[in-house]
Amino acid sequence: MSQDSAAATEAVRKLSGRRRREVVAVLLFSGGPIFESSIPLSVFGIDRQDAGVPRYRLLVCGGEEGPLRTTGGLEFTTPYGLEAISRAGTVVVPAWRSITSPPPAEALDALRRAHEEGARIVGLCTGAFVLAAAGLLDSRPATTHWMYAPTLAKRYPSVHVDPRELFVDDGDVLTSAGTAAGIDLCLHIVRTDHGTEAAGALARRLVVPSRRSGGQERYLDRSLPEEIGSDPLAEVVAWALEHLHEQFDVETLAARAYMSRRTFDRRFRSLTGSAPLQWLITQRVLQAQRLLETSEYSVDEVAGRCGFRSPVALRGHFRRQLGSSPAAYRAAYRARRPQSGGVEGLTPGIDPVVPAQGSSAGRRATAAAAPPGPSVVTSVTVGAGQPEHGKPGPDAYAAGRPALPGQRSAP
Repeated sequence: MSQDSAAATEAVRKLSGRRRREVVAVLLFSGGPIFESSIPLSVFGIDRQDAGVPRYRLLVCGGEEGPLRTTGGLEFTTPYGLEAISRAGTVVVPAWRSITSPPPAEALDALRRAHEEGARIVGLCTGAFVLAAAGLLDSRPATTHWMYAPTLAKRYPSVHVDPRELFVDDGDVLTSAGTAAGIDLCLHIVRTDHGTEAAGALARRLVVPSRRSGGQERYLDRSLPEEIGSDPLAEVVAWALEHLHEQFDVETLAARAYMSRRTFDRRFRSLTGSAPLQWLITQRVLQAQRLLETSEYSVDEVAGRCGFRSPVALRGHFRRQLGSSPAAYRAAYRARRPQSGGVEGLTPGIDPVVPAQGSSAGRRATAAAAPPGPSVVTSVTVGAGQPEHGKPGPDAYAAGRPALPGQRSAP
């Protein structure tokens, strides 16, 4: 799921004298999505020492002149500007407002200086585009939301983009996939700094898994990358998606593109951010996933209808990508999604539990959607410490209490 690196500790040791390990700067820009922006504020900005979570000092910094504006028409100011980054041992850039617009030059300069002085630089979701624009991802592994990975790979060819990972830790530069993966990466940072117990305590307080296994593959869809439409390979990719039920390989696709295998591999990777063989396998597994959810075909029939040469091949790739056998996935999906239209106690929109191999708890994937509302402009100041509300009582995980759907048991 992640590329953990011992170099992270070494990077902290090289901090310049004015920077402090416990200081985290979050760099905000106008137009950034509020959810991704709030993740590092919640993780690093709330005092949870009573729960065994070491305290960080949070500096919320404006990356450009304010007031800043975010989703929903919310308008706010930050207590610090770019100059405050000079004190931080970790600098976090949440999702960038637009993958097509360049970040402010002053903010990029501040990020470069922070990195040169030993600070750990973190990009959440499309924040990776800001790190790439600053040159901090050159010749490094990185990830971002799977939907934007092809654009990142195409625009910054020196970056080794891996759209499969939830997050990538390359020591002093870290990146995550979209939205909830930002929580995974922030928990990983706490785990790196203060150990498993501290990260576990924080995860329980946030009501999220301490570690999520697997990667982004289960969330991919079959839509084509944004920038593929005018590319000569678009027709080949579209043909592959329409003929997944047939048995063909990458050589077949290269021939349809009138390219050698080597040239096709290089062009395909630059366009989609993925090797063609891995992309093809992922698409076949996604198709199998849909058939298991919506049809009565046996697993053997599903394998044939998804272009796998044998059911054994399907089971192997399915387990590697989703952590479950096809049969177990179908059973879990139907147990959580009966024909009556829902499970008592569950919110519509929650994905099925997919049992992981060797895990009694299994996997949980949750997709939340909020209805659109009217645009309201509200002026607030971001960055002041706030007490945490809604703390659970001592019997929240009382032994013998029947578990509710979606409830995690105490570790």
